[in-house]
Order: sequence, then structure tokens, then C-alpha cells
Amino acid sequence: MIIHNLGLNDSLLNQFMAEMRDVNIHCDRMRFRRNIERLGEITAYEISKTLKYHTVEIKTPLGIQPVSVPDESIVIASVLRAGLPFHQGFLSYFDAAENAFISASRKYNEDHSAFTIELGYLSSPSIAGKTLIIIDPMLATGSSLDLAYKTLLKRGIPTRIHVACVIASRYGIETASRIFPEEKTILWAGAIDPELNDKAYIVPGLGDAGDLAYGEKT
Repeated sequence: MIIHNLGLNDSLLNQFMAEMRDVNIHCDRMRFRRNIERLGEITAYEISKTLKYHTVEIKTPLGIQPVSVPDESIVIASVLRAGLPFHQGFLSYFDAAENAFISASRKYNEDHSAFTIELGYLSSPSIAGKTLIIIDPMLATGSSLDLAYKTLLKRGIPTRIHVACVIASRYGIETASRIFPEEKTILWAGAIDPELNDKAYIVPGLGDAGDLAYGEKT
């Protein structure tokens, strides 16, 4: 599996990432959502460089111009709920893409010492023979990504796979490398953080992305 850490290169991505991490800024939900959306737009542009293309002839008011355009059918699949603004960023660039949504949440035991991942919802077209972009903004343990991917496979086998994260942990990347077929998967992350805490949150991370985007859940 090829891994791209987009934060290693100097770009505006790191400004948006800084604002999402900063405790003095990221409590502004509208700004937080917009910054995740921006990360989606940047990642979509980077992914576009890896797609297959074909040439079409475009008629302009003054003549004919050959243009190279993408030649892949794309399905964007997001893990809810933090994935929604990230998904919108991708959809702003891949506006002809099909869309899939998966609800995956943590189910804690009574003392919150352990949890399992539960799937609550799936809406997806066929992904057979298509390019799948699977979005999980915070790749912590990789458990929700694992469940999401195995569930999506009920809709077919994709030709190529892109895994997109805002922040990934090293542990999560190790999990992803075991889940996905090595020869046809590329993982994209805005940043890769070193560890998880005892609650399986990414450290230093940014907190709970879903809560920061949409408010705390009960």
C-alpha cells in the first residue's frame, strides 16, 4: 500500500490543519467544518493526479481543442458523521462521482474500558469495477475503516482504492495495510500522528472530529 503524508510538504494544508488542532480556534464549528472540507478538496486534487485519463475534443466558439479528462468511475464512501464535511470537499471536485454513506459508531461497555464498532446504516451503489475513495477522517485503531470496507464489498469489488484521512495514527495505518489489497490501494493523510491514548483517540490529534463539527452527542 502506497502512503502519502500530505502534511510533510509545505502548503496551505498545514494552515488548515493547525486551525483544526488549535483548542483556541477549533471550537468554532463552522470554521472547523470548512477546514475539513478544504482538506477534502486538497486531497481530491492530489488523487486526481493518479487517475487514468483519455482525450476528448472540445468545440470552443473559435475551434476545436483536445483536452485530457478523467476516465474512471468514482464512488466516494464516507464514514459518518465526521465524514460529511470531508465528503463535501471531495464532491466539490469529483462532482460526477457516485456516493456511499456508512454509519459506524463506538459501543462502549459499562465502565468505558473497551468498545466495539457497530454498523448502523449503509447506502451505496455498486462499486464493482470502479474506483473507490473511502473516507474516514480520523484513522485511529482502524476498526471502523475495517468494518466499513468489508460492508462495502457486499456491493462489489473495486478496481482501485483510495483511503483518505484528515489524521491517521501509525497504528491505524498498520491496520489499514492488513485490510486493503496492497497492489491497488493508496492511503492519503493530512498528517500522521505517533500514538493512541488509553481511550483509542489519536495523540496529539485534534479531539473528537464529529463533536467538533456538529456538537456533542448523548
